[in-house]
Amino acid sequence: MWRFPSSTRLSSLHRSISAPLVPHTCAALKQAHVPQHRPSSTAVKKSSGSHSYVIVGAGSAGCVLANRLSENPAESVLLLEAGPKDKHLGSTRLSWKIHMPAALTYNLCDDRYNWFYHTLPQAHMEDRVMYWPRGRVWGGSSSLNAMVYIRGHAEDYNRWQTQGAEGWDYDHCLPYFRKAQTHELGPDRYRGGDGPLHVTRGKTDHPLHHAFISAGQQAGYPYTADMNGFQQEGVGWMDMTVHRGKRWSTASAYLRPALTRPNLSTEVHCMVTRVLFDGTRARGVEFQQDGHTKQVFADKEVILSGGAINSPQLLLLSGVGDADELRKHDIPVTQHLPGVGCNLQDHLELYVQHRCTQPITLYSAQKPLHMLKIGLEWLLKFTGYGATAHLESGGFIRSRPGVPHPDIQFHFLPSQVIDHGRVSSQIEAFQVHVGPMRSSSVGWLKLKSKDPKAHPIIQPNYLSTDADVLEFRESVKLTREIFAQEAFDAFRGPEVLPGPEVQSDAEIDAFVRRKADSAYHPSCTCKMGGPGDKGAVVGPDLRVHGVQGLRVVDASVMPSMLSGNLNAPTIMIAEKAADAIKGLPSLHDPGVPVYQPASLHAQR
Repeated sequence: MWRFPSSTRLSSLHRSISAPLVPHTCAALKQAHVPQHRPSSTAVKKSSGSHSYVIVGAGSAGCVLANRLSENPAESVLLLEAGPKDKHLGSTRLSWKIHMPAALTYNLCDDRYNWFYHTLPQAHMEDRVMYWPRGRVWGGSSSLNAMVYIRGHAEDYNRWQTQGAEGWDYDHCLPYFRKAQTHELGPDRYRGGDGPLHVTRGKTDHPLHHAFISAGQQAGYPYTADMNGFQQEGVGWMDMTVHRGKRWSTASAYLRPALTRPNLSTEVHCMVTRVLFDGTRARGVEFQQDGHTKQVFADKEVILSGGAINSPQLLLLSGVGDADELRKHDIPVTQHLPGVGCNLQDHLELYVQHRCTQPITLYSAQKPLHMLKIGLEWLLKFTGYGATAHLESGGFIRSRPGVPHPDIQFHFLPSQVIDHGRVSSQIEAFQVHVGPMRSSSVGWLKLKSKDPKAHPIIQPNYLSTDADVLEFRESVKLTREIFAQEAFDAFRGPEVLPGPEVQSDAEIDAFVRRKADSAYHPSCTCKMGGPGDKGAVVGPDLRVHGVQGLRVVDASVMPSMLSGNLNAPTIMIAEKAADAIKGLPSLHDPGVPVYQPASLHAQR
């Protein structure tokens, strides 16, 4: 059920970026020439129909903010979304392509709910243009993703603190993970018990998931009972944002429960084109809807929650960014902030696949008659193979001695995926999605034009460092070692990818360049940092530097990449930001124990 066949294909990459590979200055963050007299912004008159807060983007962060900020009936909140609602005629069943967990590849493969981005050709990956799906619907990418709930490692957040994100260490972030969550296993020091976001474990009890966990232990890695708790390192069962057999996006968890509040308004199919400034104070936004240009105003703040691509793009369209770049597009400069769109980071992954000698994979479930049965069971009862994304086991390991905490992640799947799921499985097979988590390759994005509908130029600079190449090489070798363990003897057929002919370091490196792809985790393009950091776009309070009344709250504010999937951390960021916006002190839980390897002299 992992793959529902679809006729949708990339039509010769008709949406791919055709701009040349232009040199960029983000690394140096050059000092642009800024005139002494700032070009004046259009003066904005406050409307009688203004709101306390205007939130741009009803995605993973925006839905959280809409709920939390509208808890106070004295504050009015307007939530704007470029895409549609996530229901059809008020029904989740009729929008099964979103809400059925196993149907996730449908919306990853077309542009109905998806921005459908593409990168520039990647020089270190055989000039391949990489596909980047991003959510354009209520719930954002939490309505498109694989529903894996991973927080990252405690040391990721402690590193943020050292990088200038004061108050974003693990002690200050963990309480917001708990606040957001209701875990089906119950609350403890790490898990939440009464939050809106329901988190569960897989229910299929598939023998191949058991084989993967056992094989990891046979290879010398520990079993971890909770990758989001005391010990990330090891292999075990993964958490999922699935509740009662349905995808539990932020639209389901946060937005719909708040829609009955009279102080929360929502608009869909509205493309925000710029932030409206009065001098350097944000007063509202302009957007296009139903062929009309409209303006709305905020008494207190405009909050950008469009994600790591849309938020920096909107800042640039509004005159906040590198001044020289803005002038190239004839955009008046509101605030010179050279870091906008810089520091782009993402996770790459690849598949290591084996044929399965027993007919127990999801291959047969993808036959038309079986899909019909699975779909009917889900539509009637929200149970069965349609009620899971099937990524139910995984793990985190260290690539080599000296690495302080895991830098390689596994997602195990009892099926074969080809080309993002755009091609149906061909054989009985299983696979691991594997890749490094803290890449040292850093990219950027720029405006292609001043047309808000034009996708920006996206340059992730994948595999541009020797360290990234080495980590991917180790990822392949260590995965092969796990698959070679006794636990897979009853299931292991010939290797499909990379294939038995790929053995030397050079052959593995070539395979990586040919087959690695985005894990869909773009981030860090409006990074947090102090006023002395020339690359920072927002401060630790997520206010945009140099302007007033404007914040960014989404994955773009991360100072650096996390060790794991990004949806849970993005929700945490929004929960923490909501308290800051309300003027509340941050929650804090000092001294939470975190697993440390007994020795760093060994890889495991």
